[in-house]
Amino acid sequence: MDVLIATVLIVAMFAILGAGVWIGIAVLGVAWIGMELFTTRPGGDALALTVWGSLSSWTLTALPLFIWMGEILLKTRLSEGLFRGLAPWLQAVPGRLLHSNIVGCTIFAAVSGSSAATCATIGKMSLPELRRRGYPEIMSVGTLAGAGTLGLLIPPSIIMIVYGVAADVSIGKLFIAGIIPGALLAGLFMGYTMLWAMRHRGAIPPADQARSLREKVSESLHLVPVMLLILAVLGSIYTGVATATEAAALGVLGALVIAAAQRSLTWRSFWDSLMGATRLYCMIALILAGSSFLSLAMGFIGLPRNLAEAIGAMNLPPFALIMLLMVFYIVLGCFLDGISMVVLTMAVLLPTLQAAGIDLLWFGVYIVIVVEMAQITPPVGFNLFVLQGMTGHQINYIARAAFPYFLMMVIAVLLIYFFPPLVTYLPSQMKL
Repeated sequence: MDVLIATVLIVAMFAILGAGVWIGIAVLGVAWIGMELFTTRPGGDALALTVWGSLSSWTLTALPLFIWMGEILLKTRLSEGLFRGLAPWLQAVPGRLLHSNIVGCTIFAAVSGSSAATCATIGKMSLPELRRRGYPEIMSVGTLAGAGTLGLLIPPSIIMIVYGVAADVSIGKLFIAGIIPGALLAGLFMGYTMLWAMRHRGAIPPADQARSLREKVSESLHLVPVMLLILAVLGSIYTGVATATEAAALGVLGALVIAAAQRSLTWRSFWDSLMGATRLYCMIALILAGSSFLSLAMGFIGLPRNLAEAIGAMNLPPFALIMLLMVFYIVLGCFLDGISMVVLTMAVLLPTLQAAGIDLLWFGVYIVIVVEMAQITPPVGFNLFVLQGMTGHQINYIARAAFPYFLMMVIAVLLIYFFPPLVTYLPSQMKL
């Protein structure tokens, strides 16, 4: 029965998307079909309550603010300064400015804690500049799709908070445990990008004229405004001065002040940045609403719980269990957002994990990486939708661009399985 339900919903999703319906409406439609066909709960009132509840969260206000900050950077000279400052140092690295997506997402992930905000903000700055400089579109999109998921792993991370509460694991230790795996993933992304660039040398624009160290340092001064902005946002969060939402508002204010100081802020650029952020956030919010309703429908149908119970009943050895759970969560990611996956399955899986002797702190980092994979896996990979709205490319094109970075995440899972100290060492040194 579960297989039949999953098949019906996947077919419905592809059929609605294929008809050209907006992504958010398509997800809402599939959820409504699931509620009407496979539950006794009326879909109408559930739809209204879920959509309102998902979009009225105070925490969610950080997302449009971070997007607006990225739009301000895009509409003024700040994004150009970011690339001018990075370019001299990346010229000797295979792939050159493609790495700016990865480096930028790694830094911004420590600011936002949101995969969508990281992907949208860095993409708004980087994609137009990479296109202007002639970098291959598929790699520009792929590096952004992969690195954008780091918003979930590098602390602060909302999904780690949810997991910590569900599994009774120290949230502080979870945050610290995500640092090394986050850096590891960024390194794997950069490593693949370098290998691709060495195999396709003709696709990468030629290096700029060689510069002396003094000239490189001089060009790096263009990074100062953006780095000061990032440090202000990061510092306000980590010192406890501001919440993530307040820090996002600080980021918008800081971006406006810096743009005004550089005389690149006009009423036209201000209005364009505001409208650009509004359009992108409305697209993301509609997808969020659809995802929340789909999660509710899956909960009523009982599909996640039934699948988790079936896995627990297999009594698999630890490695086989971890590999099966990776597939399980990737498939589940076709229907649910990351937080819903954790909430709906952890109560069922916890006894199985404890019986298998799996460290719950380690499993918290593992599950975040696997949820990251689901962010770039069709048909409902959230980052794929965000990038589709930004670039206009089809989902299959973006998924193809992101696939190598999906494989890098698989390698990361294997590395942390065979070398658990990558996750557990830093928390073991802290008294939390």
